[in-house]
Amino acid sequence: MTADDFRDPAQVGPGSVLIASTSLTGPTFARTVIYVIEHDEHGTLGVVLNRMSQAAVYNVLPDWSELAASPRAVFIGGPVQAESAVCLAVVKTGIDLATQPKLHQVRGPVCMVDLDADPDDLQPVLTGLRIFAGYAGWDAGQLDDELAEGSWWIAPGLPSDLLAPADVDVWQAVLRRQDWPLPLLATYPADPLTN
Repeated sequence: MTADDFRDPAQVGPGSVLIASTSLTGPTFARTVIYVIEHDEHGTLGVVLNRMSQAAVYNVLPDWSELAASPRAVFIGGPVQAESAVCLAVVKTGIDLATQPKLHQVRGPVCMVDLDADPDDLQPVLTGLRIFAGYAGWDAGQLDDELAEGSWWIAPGLPSDLLAPADVDVWQAVLRRQDWPLPLLATYPADPLTN
């Protein structure tokens, strides 16, 4: 495989991840991994998995703090509607999402959580969750253009990407598990001039 094989727009869908390429150096998306929540003819919506804020979930949505995966911080989901909250969670094995009206499946065990729900009702069914401030979004065709420019690589996402602990560099971890040659890029320095 070549790096171009990871840029096929047909691979984008709910549950896939967009990995910022080494050519994407702007402060908003450099070295980010975006979990795709929705993708259709109208556009794409996702959240940045690896931009932790300084705000604790307890200080923003205290009722949800106990269910938040460590680190229990609000993550910066993207530049769109930064004042709104998006919540993604991983359900426990064996849970039938059809019986959970406050959970909306994205892919596999990953779901969106209705924050109007009672956290106590969801505690028995969730492995953990993340709260994101804002999201990343693309209008129809916009992401295709960015893929053609080489800004992103596409890969399948894993629930562990969503709930990664603070000591995991999600960008490097996702690159390392891909087919050749992407694992080589996991060691690419954040600032090539300091290499």
